[in-house]
Amino acid sequence: MNVRGIRGAITVELNDEQQILDATAQMLDEIIKENQLTPDQVGSIFVTVTQDLDAAFPAVAIRRLPGWDLVPLMCSLEVPVKGSLQRCIRLMVLVNTEKGQDEIRHIYLGGARALRPDLAAKN
Repeated sequence: MNVRGIRGAITVELNDEQQILDATAQMLDEIIKENQLTPDQVGSIFVTVTQDLDAAFPAVAIRRLPGWDLVPLMCSLEVPVKGSLQRCIRLMVLVNTEKGQDEIRHIYLGGARALRPDLAAKN
């Protein structure tokens, strides 16, 4: 069994609580589905947002998912690099799995596809 990181990113149109929560849930739902995850496989989830998103804690959306309320979560801000993608939410899901690195399905949705077009094309 190995610990693997599963990356995800998504953008929202507005700094709006519901958009942030919906986008976070959508991204995690895709990660769960594509990697066939259960909460027991997940050691922790790190959530980051760009500095222009402060209307909600994205982790709230994860806590609302049935069975995911006990998974350790942490929210933080992205480094504000000039010219970087705006209104972006990122996830790093640390899982225990037998899968190899090449079998992990990373999820990039919306405008965040531009961050890793090589991985987004596999979605």
